[in-house]
Amino acid sequence: MIRTDLAIAAALCAAVIVTGVLAATTVIRAQQRPQVTEEEPGGLEVLQLRPNFYMIAGAGGNIGVQVGPDGVVVVDAGAAAKADAVLTAIRKRADRPIRYVIDTSADPDHVGGNEPLSKAGETLFNLNSAIATAMTNGGAATIFSAEKVLVRMSAPAGQPAAFPAAAWPTETFYQPRRYMYINGEGIEVLHQPAAHTDGDSIVFFRRSDVVVAGDVLDTTRFPMIDVARGGSIQGEIDALNRIVDLAIPSIPFDWRDEGTLVVPGHGRLYDQLDVVEYRDMVVIIRDRIRALVRSGATLEQVKAARPTADYDTRYGATTGPWTTDMFVEAVFRTIARR
Repeated sequence: MIRTDLAIAAALCAAVIVTGVLAATTVIRAQQRPQVTEEEPGGLEVLQLRPNFYMIAGAGGNIGVQVGPDGVVVVDAGAAAKADAVLTAIRKRADRPIRYVIDTSADPDHVGGNEPLSKAGETLFNLNSAIATAMTNGGAATIFSAEKVLVRMSAPAGQPAAFPAAAWPTETFYQPRRYMYINGEGIEVLHQPAAHTDGDSIVFFRRSDVVVAGDVLDTTRFPMIDVARGGSIQGEIDALNRIVDLAIPSIPFDWRDEGTLVVPGHGRLYDQLDVVEYRDMVVIIRDRIRALVRSGATLEQVKAARPTADYDTRYGATTGPWTTDMFVEAVFRTIARR
């Protein structure tokens, strides 16, 4: 009996030590992230993630900015009201024109600045004035997205569009993957169907080792699954798994400020291990709700069971544009539909 008690005590002490080491390692990793943060006019913050790569926060959705000799590539344009401040921040760090604006979705806080950022830039075809003037945007920077983004931003003939034509994507794709090579770097634009919406893309800058995730990843709340625009819980999980597969953690040197950086649609910068934790949270809640649905529970019964309870403090909300109840209902509806 004494030996058993001693073994239990030793195991508990070891667990405490391990927990303390892991907690300390987490604090060290959090303290080391990142790099250079500058406050800008208009309430923006600019984080230098790599020598040629920046994240702009405070403009609505987070914005990724790659700069180089070929020009500037912008991922998401932020809200319309912040466009002037975003342009000022970009021009402060790059003396070349914007060449591409890549949209990760059709959300207003990600595409609202499309028109001013595009018009402030120049197409890569500007050396040929005939081609440039023949383009639908008059030779401005290309606005690039999955095809569904254009569908959401425009409208059938005779109906009002959600955005002016000058803000619409000028180049779209429907394949799972499109790519370009600019500023000495391969850039992959990866369509994630039926995740946050049916038009989501994540953008992987291969040399910089940065993934811009858009609203597939929102570190401030439960993922916003817009069922009306084609979103689904399984598509959301698939998209998060894609990010996990793309990103590489700082292994075996976990204490170093290294590894793939993941720019979320909203909130703080993540690394691969952070995304794994977020993905696991979504999977656990999905599994709980699916079990309740299979048992015959109604939506109200599922909400009453509080399947998100242990995550509510960190990600939940009772007011605002995306509440915990709205998230549970979205998960319920996509599971029930299947």
